[in-house]
Amino acid sequence: MPDKSSLKSNIFKDLYALSKFASPLRKFQFCMLLIIIVLASASEIFSIGAIIPFLGVITDPDKIFQIPFFQPFIELMGLSEPQQLLFPVTLGFCIAVLIAAILRLLMLWVITRLSFAFGADISVGIYRSTLYQPYEVHCTRNSSEVISGIISKCSTVIYGVVIPVLTLMGSIAMMIAILVFLIMLDPKVAFAAFGGFGLIYSVIMYSTRKRVARDSQRVAVETNLVLKALQEGLGGIRDVLIDGTQSQYCDTFRASDLPLRRAQGNNLFIAQAPRYVMEGLGMLLIAIIGYVSAQYSSSFSGAIPLLGALALGAQRALPILQLSYNSWVNIVASHFTLQDTLELLNQPLPDYALEENPAPILFEENLHIKDLDFRYTQETPYIFKNFNLVISKGSRVGFIGTTGSGKSTLLDIIMCLLKPDKGSIVIDNTPITPLNARAWQACIAHVPQFIFLADSTIEENIAFGIPKNLIDKNRVRMCAKQAQISSFIEGLPNQYRTRVGEQGFLLSGGQRQRIGIARAIYKKASVIIFDEATSALDMSTENQVMEAVKLLSKDITVLIVTHRLSSLEGCDQIIDLDKLRIEDS
Repeated sequence: MPDKSSLKSNIFKDLYALSKFASPLRKFQFCMLLIIIVLASASEIFSIGAIIPFLGVITDPDKIFQIPFFQPFIELMGLSEPQQLLFPVTLGFCIAVLIAAILRLLMLWVITRLSFAFGADISVGIYRSTLYQPYEVHCTRNSSEVISGIISKCSTVIYGVVIPVLTLMGSIAMMIAILVFLIMLDPKVAFAAFGGFGLIYSVIMYSTRKRVARDSQRVAVETNLVLKALQEGLGGIRDVLIDGTQSQYCDTFRASDLPLRRAQGNNLFIAQAPRYVMEGLGMLLIAIIGYVSAQYSSSFSGAIPLLGALALGAQRALPILQLSYNSWVNIVASHFTLQDTLELLNQPLPDYALEENPAPILFEENLHIKDLDFRYTQETPYIFKNFNLVISKGSRVGFIGTTGSGKSTLLDIIMCLLKPDKGSIVIDNTPITPLNARAWQACIAHVPQFIFLADSTIEENIAFGIPKNLIDKNRVRMCAKQAQISSFIEGLPNQYRTRVGEQGFLLSGGQRQRIGIARAIYKKASVIIFDEATSALDMSTENQVMEAVKLLSKDITVLIVTHRLSSLEGCDQIIDLDKLRIEDS
């Protein structure tokens, strides 16, 4: 977590880093927003300026009628009496006010659309860069951190950084425009008003900056913990219900959620509180301006247009000042969340991330593991040391051993999910390297102990990862038949379009495993790996699943990890990893 002391010095750097993730389209849209901001600022000047002739016509139409600036307009409209100015000047004032309101509304619409579109880009960027991370990164990372980054923290960045930054830019442009116009009317009053209000906001910002920074850090930390508590409680709901531990999980959730809400509330109060003070001071300012103008003006009616313009300018400037302050507080309050989001966005991508899926490596003879060394960390002992193994294409190979002997680890190395410390994997005469690892993985299908099934149809789960409109339905049926599950599926009312429920809730364990086998066959894999695929099944269901395995094509190499010797019936080789011995079946 970043140090609090670095917050002020790094916030602009982090905002710049975030802008680098904007696509060319977003940058173009941002340029269009700048044009709208300039137009909206100009319209503010015209709407404030239009009140001077409007009030002048009401209070002293003869004087306005004689001003040289208005003579071309008077002649164009064919006016002969001062009273005739009232309608066109009123109409002009109303048009100026409406145009200003429309442009402000357009600016708000563009800011909102652009912010949420950019937020979608950020979410997709985090998800994409996370999916491409190596397997060992996923093993050591808490998934709640990533889910929080994509859902919660990304929303915080949209509402707390992107929208406030764009709003702050628009507010600054409008304040400059209003200030310039008021300086043209009365420099002393303009500088006194903006200087006084600016000083008040500066003092508030300085006095609350440390509290906002602390609460920003609290929000970033507690958001992860809240999501973690939710995942753990709901993910283990069976044990929670059986053990009656609901109160403990509620206490854990409350311990993180309450500080989170309190920190969010503090930041909201700090952002909103100055508004109520400034509204009162603003009315005070208008009263003072009116009094001073009446005291030093020779004609009070002549001072009314100027007074009205100054009052309208102050009335417009105060909400914009508050909006600018509110935006800045939101940016500072979301800074730590922004830094967490940038860390997820800056995850390094492998070289193949921008490439098309490669063609599978040609596997015709054997898979050779040569002089393999592997351990998970420098502090842990070696699981494999100078390990060698040759697996022939089309063979059935079983791996047995006690827990911790390295069965699943060896398969993860074969699947290039883990990198060996030393040694190599050679397919025929082709060593597997980081450059061709994806091509080797294209040959492999994995059937784990717990098959992941999406909450979609059986057809979509067999053709997993294939767009719905590209699924080969005939091939799905053929794969289901080879996996010995077609008769069950075709007996259902909706057959292959039957939904399986979340995690295959509507299917039995054996049915889920056979869908996993059908999925592996659909991939046209030349190597299918069964990692404890039947260990959670009863003996009868296991026999049915293993019968489906036996019927697989002889061109497919099958690797089986299991604790049950009965699952290895029909294997050509059995590798005992406890004894590092290879036995014939």
